[in-house]
Amino acid sequence: MTDVITIRAVGDMMLGSTYPDARDMPPGDGHDMFAHVAPTLRAADITFGNLEGPLTDGGVTGKSGSNSFAFRTPPRCGKYYKDAGFDILNVANNHAGDFGARGRSSTVKTLESLGIAHAGATKTDVARLTVRGTTVAFVAFAHNPISLNVNDVRAAQAAVRDAARGADIVIVSFHGGAEGAGHQNVPHATETYFGEARGNLRVFTHAVVDAGASLVMGHGPHVVRGMEMYKGRLIAYSLGNFATYGKFGLHGPTALSLILQVRLAPKGANTGQFLGGKIFPVMQVGKGIPKMDARHQIIPVVRKLSQADFGRNAARITPDGLISAK
Repeated sequence: MTDVITIRAVGDMMLGSTYPDARDMPPGDGHDMFAHVAPTLRAADITFGNLEGPLTDGGVTGKSGSNSFAFRTPPRCGKYYKDAGFDILNVANNHAGDFGARGRSSTVKTLESLGIAHAGATKTDVARLTVRGTTVAFVAFAHNPISLNVNDVRAAQAAVRDAARGADIVIVSFHGGAEGAGHQNVPHATETYFGEARGNLRVFTHAVVDAGASLVMGHGPHVVRGMEMYKGRLIAYSLGNFATYGKFGLHGPTALSLILQVRLAPKGANTGQFLGGKIFPVMQVGKGIPKMDARHQIIPVVRKLSQADFGRNAARITPDGLISAK
């Protein structure tokens, strides 16, 4: 339909790492990592994902100690994101700077050479895409000093309002929250992990909607979280892992994933209005290969989490994954 903008979005992606050596690189550099899911990813006006770690060769990481996971994917692998249909990748996260300014610069250069938009490389890195005359801006947040920060709510609102001056629709992407199977629920408090403040996400998400965001999508906890409707806007608190090869422990909740489809009204009287959505169930197999899940395991998980966390404000999700406002 030409009177609807369709977005399909996924969470964390890292197609293998050459750090500290190449043992965590997939066969064939991962050229077929997206083979099972690409047809679903491509069938949208805008396809979005979180790029967990830099696209770079060489360099030295500054990470050490207990929080020492560092990712480094060769830039030559960037083309596989393009081939899978990704139009924009989020680069505001706690792994984007694993190899410093050199790694961030290489990532941006690689994505731009492929024609993939990016958001979050700096505090002013806002992506703008145009779909049939409607301009859609993506504003990205994380919990590091390079990107806009989920902990600074006032600055977050200002960034959304500023983006709205040059766009018809504003979408917010955020990397926040504690990690792992023990953190599937969204607390009423600031989350901390490895001693870092990772946002009071209920406060943050409501604030950016108040400032004009039409859709808010999270990632970072490495599990899928619930979905909330706030002022008629959808908030997906975490899209989970999606294509995370080699370095991630994929068991139970961390292996379950999804492709989130959201339909928004284009420029006009109801610009940015939520028109419905859908969950396409996915699971990662082996060391991190995403495949469509015929058992639909993630849908009851999201339904349960949404109701438990948000009650009357939970997004309405049917057993077959259709999403609507209450």
